[in-house]
Amino acid sequence: MWTVADPTDPIRQEPRVRTDLALLAGYHSPQVDVDVRLNTNEAAQPPPQAFTADLQAALAGLTLNRYPDRGAVRLRTAIGDRYGMNVSQVFAANGSNEAIQALLLAYGGAGRTAAVFEPTYAMHSQIARITGTRVVGTARRQDFSLDEGLLGELVAAERPDVMFMCSPNNPTGLVDPDGLVLAALEMLAPHGGLLVVDEAYGQFSQSSAVDLLSEDRSLVVSRTFSKTWAMAGLRLGYLLGPTWCVTELEKVALPYHLDAIKQEAGTLALAYGEEMQKHVGTIVAERQRLSALLSELPVTVWPSQANFVLFRPETMPASRVWEGLLERSVLVRDFSSAEGLDGCLRVTIGTQSEDDRFLVALREVLS
Repeated sequence: MWTVADPTDPIRQEPRVRTDLALLAGYHSPQVDVDVRLNTNEAAQPPPQAFTADLQAALAGLTLNRYPDRGAVRLRTAIGDRYGMNVSQVFAANGSNEAIQALLLAYGGAGRTAAVFEPTYAMHSQIARITGTRVVGTARRQDFSLDEGLLGELVAAERPDVMFMCSPNNPTGLVDPDGLVLAALEMLAPHGGLLVVDEAYGQFSQSSAVDLLSEDRSLVVSRTFSKTWAMAGLRLGYLLGPTWCVTELEKVALPYHLDAIKQEAGTLALAYGEEMQKHVGTIVAERQRLSALLSELPVTVWPSQANFVLFRPETMPASRVWEGLLERSVLVRDFSSAEGLDGCLRVTIGTQSEDDRFLVALREVLS
């Protein structure tokens, strides 16, 4: 007869998590029920109604009892066509985070190093540590910029296997200077380092590293459908890079990791490029308006080429400002305790009415 173990039995021991993960905190962004949510850089408006109708019609024809196309060939071909690349140079994933995870599973891991420049997107370090990759980093300049001097010092000291550059950078919104990607590739080449340029907000900027991609460069660029395509709820991203790199990523991806609905949605969305560009234009114009109005208040505002703006209240602690906004049902992201971002808050570009609500609340709090 089987007996149930007594959970209070001192002999009973729970499995132990990996030592390097025991003290690692998870990535969290508050999900609070508010009237105006401007904390997670989502698109303020949903995708075009015509796209939603197309997707609903397509779903009726999906054979959900069958596994999806394991290679997501139709979706990857459509993404490649957009950039003048072939299917073998595209890796599609469940958000750009999964693409980064695949990169670190293939090129990181025990005994290997990933380099970051803080402050930047926290998931680069988070995913690196989860995959057992050692993380090294250095602080950006006081104005949050990067230059060849900073890169050169870190590469010479650490010889990273993978190096992350984020442009536009999250959460600062700044774009790296022209020529920095090529300079980084030259620095990494002698020891075979891989350069990852995260362009999750690339469509909001006028510069991109995509044009620098080639089979003889150790360069990959990650992008997402979450921001410009207004599809954060579907969790779809992709990576563009050399064929030899994509081949290795396919080895570490789980079988059928990209479901049929996601593949269909991504393929259909790419047919709405003109609507996407209009959407981007609207956000850029609203970003400029919001930045100008913020500059009239007692806050420091950083120039942004993303769909958010970083600012620092100058008359009271940022934590009090964040709480005051929340009391008025407006949620922004509090970075005030993050290293290198003392006293900073970040606001996503919303609709004009949402941003006006935020500005009214901010004025009230600051007064």
